[in-house]
Amino acid sequence: MDEEATSDFNERCAQCSEVNWGLTDGGRFYCRSCHNVIERTREIINADFASNARVQTISRGLSKEENNDGGCEWYVCEGFQLVLKKQAEALETLGVCPQMKDEILCNFWRHYLQKTKQAYCKRPVGEPIKALSVCDSSTDVDSDPGRPSLLHLLSLSESEGDLQTDCSFASSTSRISESTSVCSGSVDGSLYLLKNQKDKLRMTMPMTLSFCYMALLWLREPMTLSDLLRFVVEGHIPYLNVFQLFPEKMKLCGLDLKIFCVESWPLYEEVYSKMLELAAFLDLPRFPDITESCFLHPDMLCMKYLMEANLPDELHTWTCRVVKKTCIGEADFLTLLPGNKSTRKVKYDVLAVAVIVVVLKLLFLLDDHYEWLLSDFAEEQNKNNTEGGPYFEFKKWYEVIKCSLDVKQKKLDEERAKYLWRCEMPLFYSAKNKSRIFKRRQMVVNLQNQFGKLSGSVQPAEKPSPSCFQLTWSEENTDGSCFHRHSLKGILQEKCGLLKAMNPDYWLCTVKLCTEKSCGHLAHYKEVDFPQSYHFVLRLFSFLLRIQPSYIHDEVCAIEHKLFNKKLSKTPKYNTVIRK
Repeated sequence: MDEEATSDFNERCAQCSEVNWGLTDGGRFYCRSCHNVIERTREIINADFASNARVQTISRGLSKEENNDGGCEWYVCEGFQLVLKKQAEALETLGVCPQMKDEILCNFWRHYLQKTKQAYCKRPVGEPIKALSVCDSSTDVDSDPGRPSLLHLLSLSESEGDLQTDCSFASSTSRISESTSVCSGSVDGSLYLLKNQKDKLRMTMPMTLSFCYMALLWLREPMTLSDLLRFVVEGHIPYLNVFQLFPEKMKLCGLDLKIFCVESWPLYEEVYSKMLELAAFLDLPRFPDITESCFLHPDMLCMKYLMEANLPDELHTWTCRVVKKTCIGEADFLTLLPGNKSTRKVKYDVLAVAVIVVVLKLLFLLDDHYEWLLSDFAEEQNKNNTEGGPYFEFKKWYEVIKCSLDVKQKKLDEERAKYLWRCEMPLFYSAKNKSRIFKRRQMVVNLQNQFGKLSGSVQPAEKPSPSCFQLTWSEENTDGSCFHRHSLKGILQEKCGLLKAMNPDYWLCTVKLCTEKSCGHLAHYKEVDFPQSYHFVLRLFSFLLRIQPSYIHDEVCAIEHKLFNKKLSKTPKYNTVIRK
């Protein structure tokens, strides 16, 4: 019976190059020589069905045929789907709206599967089936080839993996010739890696975070991208070694390791840029408006970062003035419109800290000279000040923040240096190496335990509960390390009923902006070219956001040109040379 059904299929097996096909109980073709199961199914002729097309069906969950080792057949996209599910559940634990997983993220993922023709689509007879196919779902797939409505909410099941990461697993696998037969726990692991490398929207582990951030942004959740990535690094959101959460029947080995194993921290720019590509690729409509009542609005975020940076509360009035003057608080500016290349894409956390940096330059100049003169003046005033709060001293604030920042930065560097890029689950590329690797891992664990007892090392403490703040300052401390209630009277003067800065000057970070298309940045940042006070402020906020200072510098330059746009079109009346 198998010979008759497979007689007209003469393609060679991708793993062993033999033409020796049989049929599984599920009606799919498998190679009798190497037992490789492919996606092609036996064509069933039915008068009630269109003669020139068939619907790709998807099995439910992992109820596929079991292998000899007790594992079930599974596809790479099923692995990614499981990762997305675990990440969404972790976000719910952190307080994100439950609607995110089963409604928003699920719709985005299913729409992605449909757009990439992995599921929920029709295929004409004879059309070659792509390497990355079939995923977990319900019985027969949606017959509508159009994108599912965002109002038609479904439930989520699983997610993605990572292909291009610098890790020992990836480098080891890359040495294996992809033309040879290599063990893979998934059905399509080897074919997945053979897909066109130019396919930028092929699922990777960083892209799982892009999906999560896109769903958070759609719901306007009070979690920025920098918060999301920090929770990943701290282990509150599954990402590193997430495959350990796979069910026992989903055997992971061989080329699957190159897909799902990561040994690098997720990068802000990579996750953000992929999110924009995904939103455009999925043809998503305009996201819900970011209004003044939303946490992602710069007025709200500025308040948060002013508290975390231990700066006076009065600065919030000035940040609001800058936001209003530059029109960066408008809904049309802040709201994401996928695919619209004419609007500048907003990084909400970076935008907020850049506004604070501009305000500090407006009031303190940050030229390594003027801010210290103001500190000396405030110090003298505080000696005789008996009424109201103390005047804000930039010098004292610098000393307090620098001490705390150095301690936090050193601790972070040590934690990253000591991080063990391995998992508890032994990994192997082929079945013949399985016993040897298990034995080696057990020896390593035994040696670590013995050395730990001899050295008297302390067991690692439980990871702390997640917090939106990395630096906290209590006004109850008597050491004067909290500056929230300090006054700006020493640097402000009243003119025409308005408080204005005593400082009449302002230096631009750059007189002319670059184009992001030509060099990738609006401006260029080198520490030696700028005052140390300015660099210190950038360093503080870059630590809080876990990004490079140059990203904040770019946003500062963009805000400056919005703020001084009319003056820049004429002969500038202020000093545009950086003060040293």
